[in-house]
Amino acid sequence: MGHTVIEKIFMNHSSDEVKPGHVIWLDIDTRSARDFGGPNVVKRLESVYGEDVQLADPSRTFFTFDCVVPANNIPYANNQQLCRVFARNKGIKVYDVDSGIGSHVAVEKGLCWPGSIYVGTDSHLNILGAVGCFGQGMGDADIAFAFKTGRTWFEVPETIKVEFMGEAYQYPVTAKDLTLWTLRHLGSRGALGCAIEFTGDMIDSLSMHERITLSSMVTEMGGIIGFIQPSEEILAHFRKVTGNENVSMPLADHDAEYKRVEQIDISDLKPQIACPPKPDNVMDVKEAVGGQGDAVFIGSCTNGRVEDFHAAARIFSRYPVHEGVMVKAVPATKGVFGQLLADGTISTLYNAGVIISNPGCGGCASGQIGMTGKGEVQISTSNRNFRGKQGDGDTYLASPVVAAVCAVTGRITDPVAFLEEEERR
Repeated sequence: MGHTVIEKIFMNHSSDEVKPGHVIWLDIDTRSARDFGGPNVVKRLESVYGEDVQLADPSRTFFTFDCVVPANNIPYANNQQLCRVFARNKGIKVYDVDSGIGSHVAVEKGLCWPGSIYVGTDSHLNILGAVGCFGQGMGDADIAFAFKTGRTWFEVPETIKVEFMGEAYQYPVTAKDLTLWTLRHLGSRGALGCAIEFTGDMIDSLSMHERITLSSMVTEMGGIIGFIQPSEEILAHFRKVTGNENVSMPLADHDAEYKRVEQIDISDLKPQIACPPKPDNVMDVKEAVGGQGDAVFIGSCTNGRVEDFHAAARIFSRYPVHEGVMVKAVPATKGVFGQLLADGTISTLYNAGVIISNPGCGGCASGQIGMTGKGEVQISTSNRNFRGKQGDGDTYLASPVVAAVCAVTGRITDPVAFLEEEERR
């Protein structure tokens, strides 16, 4: 019997027998801790191994500050400084408060690559499956052990193959709609404890930012990770940023054993929206039109790339933010912010009335750009809308296009109908 993608990656990083259900030891390529969780990693390392603890490989160990950037309270400032001092003493690089979301920094800087293993304290680190890396969020005890030893244990999961049927979508439908449609199909427990391999003819045409959006919500599907086979363009990116011309990605064998195969028809895909308080409470946007819209957040690890802001700017270049609506935009990384500055997108957003913040997790972290109040309704491009996640208000999840259209109309609006009406004017 052949092997799935995750089994092959594990086989390349372990001497143990790799079989679903087996608990094995894995050699890790990269490990990191955020400003949230990082201080506990440091404290655990020093309490268990002593202040003179030696790390397995400081050059493959990092801190990424992305939750509260810069720190807006004394406890967070103290925690970030604790990590900085530890990093300085141990020779660890810190991607500090100006850097952006750690998982996206990893993709930009080549801290991960197709076929590699990256663990950290970010619960959405499995976003790295978008580029063929096994990324996984873990608790501070496991990450402290990984810092010390360069190893971790993991139970080999079963794999679900998801095959998309139909032609690629067109604007104003986006990868976020594909992602919410997939979540609508699978539900919040549809991939529970499993890896996913996303396949289908249209998958090959997805850009890196589209793949990131899709893989970023596998957690909300109950899955461990969602793999997408890297394109030649993505492989070329990682060969360049890592300096390793041998970067490649293992393929699943034709006779690999899957828990099941799901076929999802996207031929009639329309703009989607996830209604509070659950990410899988998904419907067509046109079924929710007219609802209140007090605030909009564009950003997060799900939709904080250059292309996401370009999609929103297509709306904001023609219409200002509706009076009384607060719109906040947070680029994923410093590199993304720089590109948006250079190409004029930041000016477009600013002139439309958008509040623009420094790179980071933004609304998901609550502390960076404020929170919603009771009774406030927000349209967000992030991946979670649980009560309290972004404040005491109600949060809908949608694409940057849907979010921008809602921002300029002041209510939940179907972008297809909005753009058709615009053409008739």
